Amino acid sequence: MLLIVLLLVVAAAGVLAAAVGTGHPQWAWYSVLLSALAVLLLVLDRVRRRRAAAPGRSVGSGPEPEFADAPEVPEPEVGRGGEPAADAEVLVVDEHPRYHLTGCDWIAGQETIPLPLAEARELGFTPCGVCAPDSTLAARPAGNR
Repeated sequence: MLLIVLLLVVAAAGVLAAAVGTGHPQWAWYSVLLSALAVLLLVLDRVRRRRAAAPGRSVGSGPEPEFADAPEVPEPEVGRGGEPAADAEVLVVDEHPRYHLTGCDWIAGQETIPLPLAEARELGFTPCGVCAPDSTLAARPAGNR
């Protein structure tokens, strides 16, 4: 979609340059129309992406939560009864700051690296907001972590 918009903007600039160069002001209106079409396509794409980001969204349809301006998720208090086991395995994606559970929509189709939960935390990874690994692992019985 962005490629189409880029081509429309380049075409609009070319038509505008032709209008100025030839002295035919009616060509400038074609430039305005091409620009308006590009804006309309961007708006439609934005609406489509927002609808796809709804609870039943498809994978890869919007920005990953790693890049969203989400508030920091505090680590669970140490010593609480519902603390996830430090040796529980989580998955990380290279160059992304969150750790995930197997089956998380945000890591589908990406190359993941399995790490123990404690090591992921030591390396500065924080829990994913979609699969909520800390609360999910804490809710599992100790033998299933």
